[in-house]
Amino acid sequence: MSKENRPKVGVGVIIRKDGKVLMGKRKNAHGDGTWTFPGGHLEFGESWEECARREVREEVGVEVGELSLAHVTNDIFSEEDKHYITLFMVGDWASGEVMLCEPDKNEQWEWFSWEMLPQPLFIPVCHLLESGYHPFLDTK
Repeated sequence: MSKENRPKVGVGVIIRKDGKVLMGKRKNAHGDGTWTFPGGHLEFGESWEECARREVREEVGVEVGELSLAHVTNDIFSEEDKHYITLFMVGDWASGEVMLCEPDKNEQWEWFSWEMLPQPLFIPVCHLLESGYHPFLDTK
């Protein structure tokens, strides 16, 4: 196994506000056209919380409150020959207006009810839903 074939660590951030969660439609990357939460790659030496806050600022320009680990998924993207461990962090919106800060990576951002998530969903989000996780019932 070469270093390139080892799994990478992704961090997805479930941001709650007014009974809804923030999701974006991906473009120009694996999962193109699917909906997911703000997030990205965990950088060397970075905590999960630091990564989550950095990615949220970079992608949507908002701040989140206290973060906690929601769930972990094991995600294999067969068609792209990629393997990720995805750490889902959850927290409440704290401040700022949602903006499309990286239009080269996302088409749009919208708030959705957990019971009415858009389709199609990014593979890690599908795995999260299959686990039975619910961001408004599993609060800490």
